[in-house]
Order: sequence, then C-alpha cells, then structure tokens
Amino acid sequence: MDEQCRNCPALCETRTTVVHGYGDVGADFLFVGERPSPAADEVGVPFAGGGVGGEDGDGGEDDDEDRLGQRLQRILQRLGLCVTGSDPNRPELANVYLTNLTRCRDPERPPTDDEIGTCEPYLNAEIRMINPEILVPVGERALFELATEYTTRPASEFDVADDHATTIRGRGFELVPMVDPRNQTDDQTQAWVEHFAQLMASDYRQTKGRQKR
Repeated sequence: MDEQCRNCPALCETRTTVVHGYGDVGADFLFVGERPSPAADEVGVPFAGGGVGGEDGDGGEDDDEDRLGQRLQRILQRLGLCVTGSDPNRPELANVYLTNLTRCRDPERPPTDDEIGTCEPYLNAEIRMINPEILVPVGERALFELATEYTTRPASEFDVADDHATTIRGRGFELVPMVDPRNQTDDQTQAWVEHFAQLMASDYRQTKGRQKR
C-alpha cells in the first residue's frame, strides 16, 4: 500500500495522512466506510475514535464525523470484536478489518465517483488479502459500491435503511449493511447487533464457496 499516493491531486492538497486498512489480517469480517474521518486523517487508522476517549464530542462538524468511529467501536465491543478500553485511535481488534472506499480526506466534501474509482484497486487488494467471509458496508455509499461489485442485483435496488441488519447473498461474499452509526436509532443499533451476533454464532463459513487462503 502506497503511503505517499499522489493519484488524486486535489485530495493530496487537503489530506494529512493516506489512510489504508487496519485490523486483523486474518479477519472473517471486513467493514467498509466511505472516507476517513478527521481523526483517521490525523492518525492513519480507519474509524478512529478521536481524541475524546470514545465519548461524543461537543457537536461540531469534525466531532460528528469522528462520532462514526466512536459508535462503531462500541458496536464492535458489544460483539467482542474490539477490546474495551483500548486506544480509540488504535483499537485492539479481533477477527475484524476496517477500511474505506477512499484513502484520503477532503474536509469540505465527500469523495467523487472518480476518486472512489481511483482508490478501488486499494480496496480490491485488501479484500483479496483478507479474504473475509462477510463484508459490512457502513452507510449508503459503501453499500452502493459493494453491491455494484459483489451482488447480481442492480445497486439501485438496495437501500441501507431497508437492508440494515439483514444478510444479502453476494458473489463470493455475503453483505450485512449497516446504517451510518451516527444516524442509527437505539432500536437500529440493537437490531444490527442481534443480527450480527446470530450470524457469528452460525456456520457462516459454510454459507458460500470460499477460496482457500
């Protein structure tokens, strides 16, 4: 992975760090967000929890984006996939790998289609390297991109709110979409945790023809 990537000149001017994937390289579960948060841009770790010890900030724009990492880490802790009390900027993860559609951040806007396409080889390389059982698209944009690549249905047929806390049979992987944790209601969070816990307790490794590592 290129830590000095210059493929998107506009993003090179706004980023602090190129944020590649992070976590357990033997993981069964790979979570994919849209772009690095402010905290991730600073420390180089996707879904970093920010500098507030995992607590919600004061409501500013950067706090809102970092809250995504904070809340996702809490969900992972409930499932036993993240060590409670570990550094929220470099959490201790087990059986989980975290990444994004794009590696760099513009603080003023989401990534363009061209930028996501330019970063796609990095994401594909991570998916091949990890060879997970389950892909978790976090948010609508990630669901659209992963559904385009890994399902046989048109991506326009999927909706992250409708498909939240469900399992979608894909091509080579199963997808378990998640509404952006910042926007989840308590009921949505509970539904996703319960669904994923049931999946973890099942014979999910036998649900598809998985390539050997």
